[in-house]
Order: sequence, then C-alpha cells, then structure tokens
Amino acid sequence: MREITIDTLVRLLRESAGEDESVQLDGDILDTTFEALGYDSLALFNTVSAIEREYALEISEEEVGGAKTPADLLKTVNQALAGTS
Repeated sequence: MREITIDTLVRLLRESAGEDESVQLDGDILDTTFEALGYDSLALFNTVSAIEREYALEISEEEVGGAKTPADLLKTVNQALAGTS
C-alpha cells in the first residue's frame, strides 16, 4: 500500500509553501496546527496540489479544509491513497 509519511509531508511543505527561518518543522509536529507552524490556507493549498500531482490523487476542498494539523492531512491523504476517502 502506498502511504505518505511525515517526512514526505515536511519535504512537500518546504518545497511548495516555502519555509520561514523561524518556522520549525523538525521534531514532533504531527498535532501542531498548520497555523501555529506558520502555514496559511494558501500554503496548505500549494502543498496539497503538490501531493495530488506527485501521487496522482484528487482530494476535495472539504477534506483538505478539515485538516488542521499534519496528522489530519496525513490521514486524509493516506485514505485517498487507499481509496477509502
């Protein structure tokens, strides 16, 4: 089964949305909100677009809108990869 990992998500966040020097994406960030990490809705949109391209997925705006943390987004993406979204 294909699955996206936190390491892949961090890479895509950095590539797609940029990374401010003050933003820390290291350590246990799974349950930290994207807002607290310094990523706004546009940054999240860019990251999800990159995930969709890289994994040939389509994820609805409603599903993405419910993702407030990296853990939420990983769950949404991995469900889509498994075909259970």
